[in-house]
Amino acid sequence: MPRPDGRTPNQLRPVVLERRVNPYAEGSCLIRMGGTLVHCTASVEQGAPGWKKGSGEGWVTAEYAMLPRATSERTERERRGAGGRTQEIQRLIGRSLRAAMKTMAFGEWTIKVDCDVLQADGGTRTAGITGGCVALADACAWLANRAGVPDPFGSLVAAVSVGVIEGEPRLDLCYHEDRDAGVDANIVMVEPDRFVEVQGTGEQGTFVRAEFDGLITLAETGIRELFAAQRAILGR
Repeated sequence: MPRPDGRTPNQLRPVVLERRVNPYAEGSCLIRMGGTLVHCTASVEQGAPGWKKGSGEGWVTAEYAMLPRATSERTERERRGAGGRTQEIQRLIGRSLRAAMKTMAFGEWTIKVDCDVLQADGGTRTAGITGGCVALADACAWLANRAGVPDPFGSLVAAVSVGVIEGEPRLDLCYHEDRDAGVDANIVMVEPDRFVEVQGTGEQGTFVRAEFDGLITLAETGIRELFAAQRAILGR
């Protein structure tokens, strides 16, 4: 069965990273992966969570939201607080971005990374992680200069989705593939080869170890390409 956009099974959607798109945020990145478009900003604020008070350490956290018409039909704004799915996604993004940090010993500051989905066609959380990392790197550089501390950013972190559709393993699922996948997974890695999180689900079936190993390998190839794109835009 051909893919909706004609890609080969192991091919990423076209990836575009645009750095410093927000003139007000200490770090920002607009990431496009095919039809998915996510605006990521990293804001540096003085002060740390209560449980960090007096430690000399800061914190990195994330929030995620989707515009009402980011999808084919309008969805309501979450005015009464983040729903369960949103909370799950922003926790994943936060954990992933914290894994990119070399240290939290940068003083009592908080870096908040907001990932706002402007257009959704699958892979919004993984795009948020990949674009959020670029924003975070710039915010860390800003903080190091402002606070007179060594840059706390450590390693690039990126993520991608993989899945099995009609028996075929595929990289970087668009919405229709994600909807129809028998098995799908989100893989997060820190450069060069360490895993942060592996989320795999048998949506409409089950899978054996060999199939899952194949999906992990497929994800690794895609994430290496994302690392290269991040390095290029950051000049690392």
